[in-house]
Amino acid sequence: MKRYSILVGVIFILFSCASSRTATQAEIDTLNALIESKTFEIESEWAEPQATFAMTQIANAGMLPNGSSAGNINLIGNTNFFKMKGDTVSAYLPYYGERQSGGSYGGTDIGIVFEGVPDNLTINEAKENSYRINFKIKDKNNTTENYNVIVRVYPSLSTSIYVISNQKRSINYRGRVVVKTSKE
Repeated sequence: MKRYSILVGVIFILFSCASSRTATQAEIDTLNALIESKTFEIESEWAEPQATFAMTQIANAGMLPNGSSAGNINLIGNTNFFKMKGDTVSAYLPYYGERQSGGSYGGTDIGIVFEGVPDNLTINEAKENSYRINFKIKDKNNTTENYNVIVRVYPSLSTSIYVISNQKRSINYRGRVVVKTSKE
């Protein structure tokens, strides 16, 4: 049994080390230019809500898209975006999870929606040649709902958007920067 435990530990360490990748200088330069321009768009491929009992019940009832689970929901084919243009940000991110308080009865837009100049906008270089963008902003349709948003952009142009709400459980989105062609 002890040999088995050691073997599993060694395999885990090897796979952990093998998954890391070093960014090329071209990727780092592209990311630096993108962040400096403050003009980019992100499309999320996965939503990662907190896997609560209620989310597990929804997943078990088959109400989530194919390939999804209570804590990892496939967004491919669903409209969503995060845009930054100068000091203005806008987003429409579908929300999966539990509302903690507030909200309106019979509302038609239950996603995370915001647009405008955020409060406390900071852009900092972070680990692994990535950037971390932090800000606070109010919901576009519900002025009592506030978001604290953390966006991470990596040299591979993969992204993570973490949203903390005062009325909903927090949620993370994983996606990619949308590279626009010259015709768009």
